[in-house]
Amino acid sequence: MIAGLPLAMAMAAGALVMLGGVLLVARLLPAQVDLADALVRLTPSRHQTSAEATDRAATGKERLGVWAIRVLPPGMWVRTPVRELALLRISLAKFYGDKLTFAVIGLVSPSLLAVFFEVLGIGFPLVVPAFASVALAVVMFFMPNYNAVDEAKKARVEFARALGAYIDLVALERNNGSGVRQAMEAAADVGDSWVFQRLSEELGRSRWSGLPPWDALHALAEELGLPELDDFADIMRLSGEEGAAVYTNLRARSAAMRTAMLNAEVAQANAVGERMTIPGSLLGVIFMALLVAPSLLRMFSGT
Repeated sequence: MIAGLPLAMAMAAGALVMLGGVLLVARLLPAQVDLADALVRLTPSRHQTSAEATDRAATGKERLGVWAIRVLPPGMWVRTPVRELALLRISLAKFYGDKLTFAVIGLVSPSLLAVFFEVLGIGFPLVVPAFASVALAVVMFFMPNYNAVDEAKKARVEFARALGAYIDLVALERNNGSGVRQAMEAAADVGDSWVFQRLSEELGRSRWSGLPPWDALHALAEELGLPELDDFADIMRLSGEEGAAVYTNLRARSAAMRTAMLNAEVAQANAVGERMTIPGSLLGVIFMALLVAPSLLRMFSGT
């Protein structure tokens, strides 16, 4: 048992050396700079924002993410869910820090398990923990992508549900004689959920910047990938620029959104109900097998 410890320690050291080699090769690779991103980062406002973001990176993962953004080549991230991160308000530094942390955990965990099993006297060939380390590191590296997409999907459903109530409130404000901006801001101040707070922030920013509120919501819908918010902004544009009466349109839009969400929930419930029939069918098959098995056994034993 003790004789196998040097081999296990050598395997763990080899995993750490391999990690250092990967980071060294990534550092030496030529970086493919995105021209548009570089031009944006060279502007004074963007430079100041990046510096402030770096100063706010207080946690270890965010510091690791800031280092990764500066040092590692952009191509190694494969795909970054920008819209999902913007919707969840997760910074790129934290997201990249999570990816590297998960990858390191996946790279080291098989070696530590190999050491544990070696201490117990259960040895594995060297290729098994080596292959498991690489495979698990790759899987864990993409785990934050899956988490971000899944959480953003749930957040979009919540946003659409709250947006339906917000549209009704805007319609009531417009019906009471409020202006377009006043109706949108007053409706956003009613709720205290993160959806209403996000809408209130965008409307307040548009007021100080002189941007029409529907243009601000258009930009927010494009940034977060929210087509329902984009449709609402189009309706408010008609009301603000052409003076159209939009009470009926707003109420019809909110009713259509609720109907669509209800149909989606009914379809999901039906799918879950169909899946629930599978265990019941299996239980019926097992019960029939238990009833038939004694007769079959007697028949075969008699022959």
